[in-house]
Amino acid sequence: MNDPDISVIVVSYNTRDLLRDCLASVEATMGGLSYEVIVVDNASADGSAAMVAAMFPRARLIVNDVNRGFAAANNQAFAVMRGRYALLLNSDAVLTPRAALILFDFMENHPEAAMACGQLLNADGTKQNSIAAFPSLLTLTLNMPLLEYLFPRRFPSKRYEHEGPVEVDSGIGACLMVRRSAMDRVGWFDEDYFFFFEETDWAYRMRRAGYKVYHVPQARIYHLQGQSVGHRLPSRIAFYKARYHYFRKWHGPLYCLAVRVVVFCRLLVDFLLTLGGVVATLGLARNLRRRLSLYGSLLLWHCGLLRP
Repeated sequence: MNDPDISVIVVSYNTRDLLRDCLASVEATMGGLSYEVIVVDNASADGSAAMVAAMFPRARLIVNDVNRGFAAANNQAFAVMRGRYALLLNSDAVLTPRAALILFDFMENHPEAAMACGQLLNADGTKQNSIAAFPSLLTLTLNMPLLEYLFPRRFPSKRYEHEGPVEVDSGIGACLMVRRSAMDRVGWFDEDYFFFFEETDWAYRMRRAGYKVYHVPQARIYHLQGQSVGHRLPSRIAFYKARYHYFRKWHGPLYCLAVRVVVFCRLLVDFLLTLGGVVATLGLARNLRRRLSLYGSLLLWHCGLLRP
């Protein structure tokens, strides 16, 4: 049997219904492309693995006994994939017709590209951020929308209508097509990232190796943003851990320390502003109370006084 064009890879953790819709969109939209589907389930407790086995028997299913995280789970799929390209999909992503074909055709015609991402959409069709700049002290210190407004060529974003593909630092990993030959040369995900920043780190390594990364806005993908991760304290702490690992890895410990100071100061300002809001509303606004608790917990964690 000939190897497929694309290996569609989906990592799932307790997202059964979203995963079902994601895999159904793959079957409905791949058109004439030859493809395989690999699902890695990170010890879901909601019957996700059983659903895949029952409803998508052609998919290759890898079931982990524990949640190994996003990077390690994708690497498990990379080890068995047969496609010339990997199409990484979040379980809360839904492909629109021709989205995969548009990305595939672009990659076929641009051998310098290691990665290509499409335009992510909210459920109502409005645009989500699909592009990620490499983080730095500049992007942390200044307001990112301001940088996008002042320097649109350096910081492309959803605020502009891009008529064609745009070279970018990195793409959001909810839908990302990656060239297999580039993966073999540069390596797979860094498993020191449990969740968050894996694709940013990977794109940085790809670009250091001489490849390019593109945003292809004509490929459109619905993304129920964050539903596969959540927004609670453990997820926020995982985000900060990943961010600090990235800065230590690529910029050294002193740079990372400066980043931690900037982040701590911003969290402190957010805490104090939210505290003022709680006082002004006599503590009656539940959302403000929750945000105050979150900011306080994150400050304690940064001080080493709280373990997730």
